[in-house]
Amino acid sequence: MRRIFSIVFLLFVTKFAVAGPEEPWSLSTNKEGIRVYTRHIPDSKIKAIKVECTFNATAAQLVAVLMDIKTCSEWVYHTKSATIIKQVSPSDIYYYSEVNIPWPVHNRDFVAHLKVTQDPKTKVVTIDAPVISNMVPAKDGIVRVENSTGKWIITPVDSSHVSIVYTLHLDPGGSVPAWLINMFAAQGPTESFKGLKKQLQKPAYKDVKLAYVQ
Repeated sequence: MRRIFSIVFLLFVTKFAVAGPEEPWSLSTNKEGIRVYTRHIPDSKIKAIKVECTFNATAAQLVAVLMDIKTCSEWVYHTKSATIIKQVSPSDIYYYSEVNIPWPVHNRDFVAHLKVTQDPKTKVVTIDAPVISNMVPAKDGIVRVENSTGKWIITPVDSSHVSIVYTLHLDPGGSVPAWLINMFAAQGPTESFKGLKKQLQKPAYKDVKLAYVQ
């Protein structure tokens, strides 16, 4: 049961910037330099999460991995599939993903809108990724995630390192109790970021260059 309910609260590659000073972040786990924090959000039973870490990579390498939707299943925790459904530009895409969750909990799916921007002075990269409703018809036997918004903040530290702050708040839908989701909220993000760290080391991203990330 621990595994089932921890999977529900996953890194859906949809990311949320929680506004407001209502409650300070509380450190939940710190493994391999990946720090996961949680905090309560007004009018929500589901806690928000924040992940902080520093990776050996450039901003362009990290963005390249995050925008390479077809490889999400290689590193995002329990992603069954991910497909681009609309590409506005190289830095602005919509994609559909299904999350594989063991029986008896139903799989989840969602459509996310990823948009990358970079501050020309600081070179800080921001990726917003709210969930978009009604872009893809609901599927039988799969619970649609309709409420999720998030954000990545990627700050260059030097020529080969970036500082990452990832924040997320979502409602996984269905009948899974909120207290169970909150209990295991850190596991999905931790495993996904461990996978992301390995993904960044693959040859495909070694010398990547992006016109929209300097």
